Amino acid sequence: MFKAVLWDFGGVITSSPFEAFNRFESEHNLPKDFIRGINATNPETNAWAQLESSQVSVEEFDELFAREARDKGHEIRGKQVLELLSGDIRPEMVSALKRIKQDHAIGCITNNVNTGEGPGMARSENKASAIAEIMSLFEIVVESSKVGIRKPNPAIYELACEQMNIKPDQAVYLDDLGINLKPARALGMTTIKVFSADQALDELEQHLGLTLR
Repeated sequence: MFKAVLWDFGGVITSSPFEAFNRFESEHNLPKDFIRGINATNPETNAWAQLESSQVSVEEFDELFAREARDKGHEIRGKQVLELLSGDIRPEMVSALKRIKQDHAIGCITNNVNTGEGPGMARSENKASAIAEIMSLFEIVVESSKVGIRKPNPAIYELACEQMNIKPDQAVYLDDLGINLKPARALGMTTIKVFSADQALDELEQHLGLTLR
């Protein structure tokens, strides 16, 4: 039934940056989910959206985000948030990628920014190398910072399907954000919201009829 599996990167292949956001908030006596709240306000036009679609530079983002944080009552620089983005690689997800690749095409659709080394936004050479190895497994990688389109814009999912020469209903798509899954599902993709690696792999095994662990 399915020809391809499409993956988000942060929060799926790696642990969620939201965990790092919450640690930062706790360490700096900020309300829990304060950073997520800023990013969810005016999500199509805010500093985060502009950075992920390469409409502003890192320096411009730093000030724009700081202004948005001040408007909500606290001081956080945009560059402080960028330091939190690169999560830990989930080895079980990488193993699943390699198994699925034997029978299906695999691709990646990621919202990212041009601040680290490659699509995973790693900020160390060792992690960047590990992420580059993972990225080499994918037939296609669609990065918001390169194509100027970011999830949840349906055009980015359509672009991925076009590049993979598939129809949306021939793909399973995994993401940790419901807002990004909704347009993929509307196009006809089968979607999986990732809460944990085990839960996501359970659902993938059911959809694909494969043993992934």
